[in-house]
Amino acid sequence: VQLQASGGGLVQAGGSLRLSCAASGRTFHNYVMGWFRQAPGKEREFVGGISRSGSSTFYADSVKGRFTISRDNAKNSVYLQMNSLKPEDTAVYYCAAGESWVVQSTTGYAYWGQGTLVTVSS
Repeated sequence: VQLQASGGGLVQAGGSLRLSCAASGRTFHNYVMGWFRQAPGKEREFVGGISRSGSSTFYADSVKGRFTISRDNAKNSVYLQMNSLKPEDTAVYYCAAGESWVVQSTTGYAYWGQGTLVTVSS
C-alpha cells in the first residue's frame, strides 16, 4: 500500500489542523493505521492509531483529548484532527500502515507516507 499525507501547515497556538492520509490499493481496510511525528533532532514518536474497522483508537498521552483519529475505508483514507495545538506539536507528521496490531513502535508499521510538516507558532 502507498500512503500520501497532506494537510500540514503553519498555525498559531490554540488553533486546529486536519491531516489526511490517502492510501492506494483495495486492501486499505486490512491495515491498522498509525500517526507518528518527528521533531527536529528528536526520534519519531507515536501520536495515535486506529484499528481496521475504526472502532478502536489509541493516543499518546501528550495528545490525548486534543487529537482525534478517524478513518473512512470507503475512501481509503485516515485522518488526524488536531485541536488546541501547542508549539511542542511542531513536527513532520507521518501516517503508517501496519499488518498486525496498533502499536507505539515504528517497527509495527511496514508502510509509510512521506510526511507533512506542521508548524505551530507561539
